[in-house]
Amino acid sequence: MPIPFPFSAVVAQEEMKRSLLMAAIDPSIGGVLVFGDRGTGKSTAIRGLAALLPKMRAADCTYHCDPDASDDYLCEECRTKKAKGGSLKSHQVPVPVVDLPLGATEDRVIGALDLERALTKGEKAFEPGLLARAHRGFLYIDEVNLLEDHLVDSLLDVAASGQNLVEREGLSVRHPARFVLVGSGNPEEGELRPQLQDRFGLSVEVKTPTDLPTRMKVVRLRDEFERDPAAFVEKWKSKDAKVSRQIQKAKKLLPEVAVPDRTLEETAKLCIKLGTDGLRGELTVIRSARALAALQGDKTVTVDHVKTIAVSALRHRLRRDPLDESGSTSRVERAIKELFGE
Repeated sequence: MPIPFPFSAVVAQEEMKRSLLMAAIDPSIGGVLVFGDRGTGKSTAIRGLAALLPKMRAADCTYHCDPDASDDYLCEECRTKKAKGGSLKSHQVPVPVVDLPLGATEDRVIGALDLERALTKGEKAFEPGLLARAHRGFLYIDEVNLLEDHLVDSLLDVAASGQNLVEREGLSVRHPARFVLVGSGNPEEGELRPQLQDRFGLSVEVKTPTDLPTRMKVVRLRDEFERDPAAFVEKWKSKDAKVSRQIQKAKKLLPEVAVPDRTLEETAKLCIKLGTDGLRGELTVIRSARALAALQGDKTVTVDHVKTIAVSALRHRLRRDPLDESGSTSRVERAIKELFGE
């Protein structure tokens, strides 16, 4: 397995790194969509995040269920054990970060009949797919805008319900599948279906650095990593460990972070001014701002937190305005300036 580039060594791209950290702190934000130029560190940062995530308690089952979860969030095996009065044994496991390749079949993604057991033992058994492996972790899709429609439909169903239902070849299996969806892509290669785009909590735009010092630093660090990956990772180990501790502290602090009415009111005003559809925009802004506050060690969400994350949370939720030629990012920034000032 290739050694991932250290997350803390990723140069610039602060919005992307902040958004990934917030999604790791509070999965209810709804995942991160990273669109931008090729070669700007999109997949590098996402894969580097996996090494920072603290281990989680998981039951001894195929789906690494949360032993403390209610029955609605457990697989059939764990529910049966609890119903019989047995306790769910658990152990510490790494948070799963699963890649969904573009060429994956539907059976590979959602699961299917275990053919080996069917042929050798004559038993009907379910072979879990990538969605099962990603439960309680991250599902990463590179070039998400090129994903085939039938796979997008499956993802939409699971993202909405948090469960994967498979009915085929005489099997009927339902299992929990709650994960943080992370997608990356280049908008020049095709647009993302609006239904899937709406499922991402945060949308990040990355661009190629234009200043000379930043470009030189990126090339220097990448070249150093490729010449001796192990030594490079060891060199950045302490900085990555510091970020990992920051994530753990923020996750513990998150339930204590309060959202005052004034912050909620200003968030609603911003969404009304931008004309966002539904209330998902407000919810995402508040959740993201709370995660940012926890990341910074604050116990109260302020308007400053909202201003920091509003562009990421709202740029992909705006209706197209034929009378306004500016991009969605500029429209959100302009609304923030008009409402909150500098």
